Amino acid sequence: MSLRIEEYGLIGDTHTAALVGSNGSIDWLCLPRFDSEACFSQLLGNEGHGFWRIAPTDSRCETKRRYRGDTLVLETEFETPTGVVRLIDCMPIREDNPQVVRVVEGVSGQVDMRMDLAMRFGYGSVIPWVRQVAGLVTAIAGPDALALWTPIETLGQDMTTVAEFTVREGDEVPFVLSWFPSHEEAPRPVDARFAIEDTEAWWVSWSAICTLEGPWRDAVMRSLITLKALTYNPTGGIVAAPTTSLPETLGGSRNWDYRYCWLRDATLTLESLMRGGYFEEAMAWRNWLLRAVAGDPADMQIMYGAGGERRLDEWEVDWLPGYENSAPVRIGNAAAGQFQLDVYGEVMSALYVASKVGGNLNETAWDLQRVLVGFVETNWSKPDDGIWEVRGPRRHFTHSKMMAWVAVDRAIKMVDECGEQGPVEDWKILRDTIHEQVCTEGFNGHVGAFTQYYGSDALDASLLMMPLVGFLPATDARVRSTIEAIERDLTEDGFVLRYRATDAHDVDGLSGHEGAFLACSFWLADCLHLIGRHDDARALLNRLIGLSNEIGLLAEEYDAVAKRQLGNFPQAFSHVSLVNAAYKLSGHPEVDDGAVITPLHARLGYPNLRQWRYGREKGRNKVSANRVKSGVSRRKTQK
Repeated sequence: MSLRIEEYGLIGDTHTAALVGSNGSIDWLCLPRFDSEACFSQLLGNEGHGFWRIAPTDSRCETKRRYRGDTLVLETEFETPTGVVRLIDCMPIREDNPQVVRVVEGVSGQVDMRMDLAMRFGYGSVIPWVRQVAGLVTAIAGPDALALWTPIETLGQDMTTVAEFTVREGDEVPFVLSWFPSHEEAPRPVDARFAIEDTEAWWVSWSAICTLEGPWRDAVMRSLITLKALTYNPTGGIVAAPTTSLPETLGGSRNWDYRYCWLRDATLTLESLMRGGYFEEAMAWRNWLLRAVAGDPADMQIMYGAGGERRLDEWEVDWLPGYENSAPVRIGNAAAGQFQLDVYGEVMSALYVASKVGGNLNETAWDLQRVLVGFVETNWSKPDDGIWEVRGPRRHFTHSKMMAWVAVDRAIKMVDECGEQGPVEDWKILRDTIHEQVCTEGFNGHVGAFTQYYGSDALDASLLMMPLVGFLPATDARVRSTIEAIERDLTEDGFVLRYRATDAHDVDGLSGHEGAFLACSFWLADCLHLIGRHDDARALLNRLIGLSNEIGLLAEEYDAVAKRQLGNFPQAFSHVSLVNAAYKLSGHPEVDDGAVITPLHARLGYPNLRQWRYGREKGRNKVSANRVKSGVSRRKTQK
């Protein structure tokens, strides 16, 4: 039986990430990047497709999990009839080669343990050549290689490396797995204990930036840590999730690869980072955005690789049966080639928000924005594929038109508020024209709400964004009735669906039910707050946070009938929306509409971002130097 999606935890090194099950098994890991081929693929298949499990041999055990404070160091505690052991997992923040560090600690009594390591490259299709030399187990196939170091004796068994050992109170048994290019020598393994302590210190330092206090502080902090873990550090890009093909419908075909960066997430991600005080990460995301979309606006994609790659060709992995037989397993994402008008609004809005906090953009960036607005001016009246990447016919989606309005509106604000130059009077005429059409064609009087596309009777959760982006105020009768219609007719157990799956085939070209979309449910909480239903908004937010697993992680969707999480996991958009909703409902200042959060560097007395970064790095280097003096360094290796 597969573990439930919510039974997994996340560890990562800001280049890639692994999913660790509550049973002590790492069932998903792509190396060396988020979008590289997986070397552990049991999540989407079976044991023959690769995994790494460390657990008691006695299955009669109770399990508890937690992160060490505000870090990404994961602890799993197994209580057996004979004793208690603790499994500590982390991926040290990368300096050279990616590494996974695991340490088994004896807490009480004694426990018999077993390690099973099945290394399979190429999404479980390639069995490597494994050999053991001087206590180091290496596995090589093609360009990839793994090296396992542990003081415990290992042996080969049925194409798997295994070890059995007993842990007593006070014992520590380390395991270090390193990836390296197969044409190079295996790296020296780090000292596991020091690596864990140094990784913990790095995350403690990073988390200390967040100053939020209040009833949702822990959930917000865990969400911000998750966003940092999903950041590809070399470029600042944030992937939607570290996984592919975790299903939106169990046993169905709604399975997509989310290991890429979506432009639709740009504005909300920037806001969540800045609300948390993480302006350095926000500016890195902004800079990734500028690099990714540079070029002909007609060629702008809805998503890119973590490095800004454009080719995300989609193909199916026919040897993997899929999570709980949810096939096909897809690699790449064909939606990258879709025309989604809303992304132009997302990009313009994100750059506007960033300019309000991070300073004005350079001249080249503004030139790019002017070109983007010019493209919207020519193409806003065309049908598109919509925010939900439907694979049915193109339509005049109401949300897409609204976001075209956002693109023009933010260009006008860049002129009026930020001193940029542009044909603002022409843009104002265009903004009014789009606004009038959306209000006329997008609102269905019979339904009493704005609907999914022009002439449609169907509701769409994306229209909850209408007051959030400033298209119309929440006090507008049409907006309020839309919010109430979605709350009444587009929810399951109070959680919001993107659109009704019973009518979906004609829209998205797919069959099957899907779960409630968690980001949309957080938007509903925002909207209830805006229309004055504060108690209802807080109650919904608390229910949504309650859907997190015991270590605070959320997938993309929630099945209200089966009472379980669905979709790729953990999902950045869900955590972004949690942060934003918690800040709004806590009464914190906004980052949009001109009311800007005071940047962290200003709060701490630094005149600008550069000086703050210098002070921050100086502090980190001092901490690192002190840890080296005390023998605690990530660079310390086993002899």
